[in-house]
Amino acid sequence: MSSSRIGTGLSIFIATVVALVLVATSLIIGRVTATPETTPTTLSAEAGFARDMQVHHEQAVEMSYIVREQSADPAIRLLGYDIATSQGQQAGQMFGWLAIWGLPQASPEPAMTWMHRPLPGEGGAHAGHASRVQDASDSGSATQAPPETMPGMASSEQLAELREATGPDADRLFLQLMIAHHEGGVEMAEAIVRRSSNRTVTDLANSMVAAQRSEIQLMQDLLAERQPSAP
Repeated sequence: MSSSRIGTGLSIFIATVVALVLVATSLIIGRVTATPETTPTTLSAEAGFARDMQVHHEQAVEMSYIVREQSADPAIRLLGYDIATSQGQQAGQMFGWLAIWGLPQASPEPAMTWMHRPLPGEGGAHAGHASRVQDASDSGSATQAPPETMPGMASSEQLAELREATGPDADRLFLQLMIAHHEGGVEMAEAIVRRSSNRTVTDLANSMVAAQRSEIQLMQDLLAERQPSAP
């Protein structure tokens, strides 16, 4: 083998090694210099969302179990099973977040407070990292009073009505209540996406938005098919 060919091969080998070293170095530097995710505080939007959405999901699971007992419609029973399974699993995830973050499952403030603080840039605390409740003495907008109920939640009277309904009446009532419930869930999930930079939280919230919007369309179609015929 000629010395020129040996020299060419050695040059290629050295260039390859250098390139690999540069790639590895850039990956290491990227990991070292990347901004670490801040663990949410107990009054953060993430913690509030995790607590409140668990409660919201638990009612969806409850309504799904009720309709599976009251309905003879295979499509409705399957829908109820799917909602109970998916939202039960998501509630478990959010329970786990709070445990990992070292935060209590019970909120130290009224439900939905996190959703009624100003957005970043509106004079409120930074999204996801609020350490206290903002009051009117702070600069910028003050926290609005949270509503008495979460968006889309069925009342105790509506749940009682669902338990008493049977057959097609139960199917229609379940669909009506669950459409409203999902719409409220989408509102809450979109709210945390606007307030958080925590990828774990926003990834799940975005998946909730996509799944529940799809189910809303499905339930609207099912409801239209099950409306009583005009006499």
